[in-house]
Amino acid sequence: MSPAFQVHIIGAGLAGSEAAWQLAEAGYRVRLSEMRPERMTPAHQTAHAAEMVCSNSFKSDDPSSATGILKAELRRLDSLILECAEATRVPAGNSLAVDREAFAERVTSKLKRNPNITWHEGEERAPDLAVPTLIATGPLTAEPLADWLSAICGGDRLFFYDAIAPIVERDSIDMDIAFRASRYDKGGADFINCPLTVEDYERFMDALLTAERADLHDFDTPYFEACLPIEVMADRGRETLRHGPMKPVGLDDPRTGRWPQAVVQLRQDTLAGDHYNLVGFQTRLKWGAQKEVFRLIPGLQNAEFVRFGSIHRNTYVHAPKVLDATLAVKSVPNLWIAGQLSGVEGYLESAAGGLAAATSIQRALLGRAPAPLPRESMLGALLHYLANASVKDFGPTNAMLGLLPELPEGLLDHRALKRAGGARGLKQAKGLAYRERALAALEAHLSNLGVEA
Repeated sequence: MSPAFQVHIIGAGLAGSEAAWQLAEAGYRVRLSEMRPERMTPAHQTAHAAEMVCSNSFKSDDPSSATGILKAELRRLDSLILECAEATRVPAGNSLAVDREAFAERVTSKLKRNPNITWHEGEERAPDLAVPTLIATGPLTAEPLADWLSAICGGDRLFFYDAIAPIVERDSIDMDIAFRASRYDKGGADFINCPLTVEDYERFMDALLTAERADLHDFDTPYFEACLPIEVMADRGRETLRHGPMKPVGLDDPRTGRWPQAVVQLRQDTLAGDHYNLVGFQTRLKWGAQKEVFRLIPGLQNAEFVRFGSIHRNTYVHAPKVLDATLAVKSVPNLWIAGQLSGVEGYLESAAGGLAAATSIQRALLGRAPAPLPRESMLGALLHYLANASVKDFGPTNAMLGLLPELPEGLLDHRALKRAGGARGLKQAKGLAYRERALAALEAHLSNLGVEA
């Protein structure tokens, strides 16, 4: 690779796109390599940067939630991904969801217009580490590069199965049966809800549990618990779905004034509102079975499918062995790993990892010592988990409040909060306290780095 480039980033997913933007905006010349469209993955459909495959959601905007805290940190750090997401958002209650195509096009346009970024189309198999290199090829990393990475990192490479939810045409949903609402009316009537009676639910469960499933080639490979196929959840018990993606709480059926036995929610997938995805309905059912089973859902009896659900294998490294808390590979100079390949799960978390890796690479280019983000910040806690999790039990994780250090004893009056707002009030107060501490810790960290300049 030409020495004219100061940084090489492989993979133009959410992590790679964020990292390339941050380094380019800081004045560094970046080569951004993406194998698509020369070589496509089993799940991607375009050659755009930051294409969202499994879902169109960046999760909750609740300021007291883990993702709400992480978004606040990313806004403070001028995240490209978050800016593009907010510019292309679609109605989704209290969550941030986007028009996938508009979002990816906006990210791609910004990257390709940046004079410090050179876009290279083509597969990378064994990168030259003469310059700082970030691998952010995601969970569908091509085998040659994955094999090289496994060898150079000591042979530790893991994987799990992930699934994609189907998408249907809006006009094929029967709105005489389905109704618009958000749970507990939070965020407006942003979801389409298909209500099921007891009889509907039992009929659906019978069909789901006996439907034909796609074969898996690696039978010992686990699923990611936060993104289980709906039929795998159903295998755990007939009531599992009613307490998971089909829970009816907070959704009054306008025809009865009561909560139904179960609900299937559909979330807008495009700005035009012509496509909706089935929330939480990731699946490995064969396509013909999906059509038969999902058309048993009241309101979807005539559903036209824009895309069927599918399943694919996700690759990630054994982070506690391989990475430090700045996403640098401990045993290999000039190499960083970010995004889902590093062991985080989720679009927001992947973008955040790309931003953190860019900061780490910039410090290396300046000849400065690594400076991990504070554990009190959500991003810092996530990266600390990757570097320090149990080697034996390591698995991918989302941003969670449980990753943060406990709040100081006595900071919150638990009894008073429970009296005022119950368990939910206490949970929200704790989340807001975590948020305040996280942002203060991040601000102090940035201030200290500014002193070094």
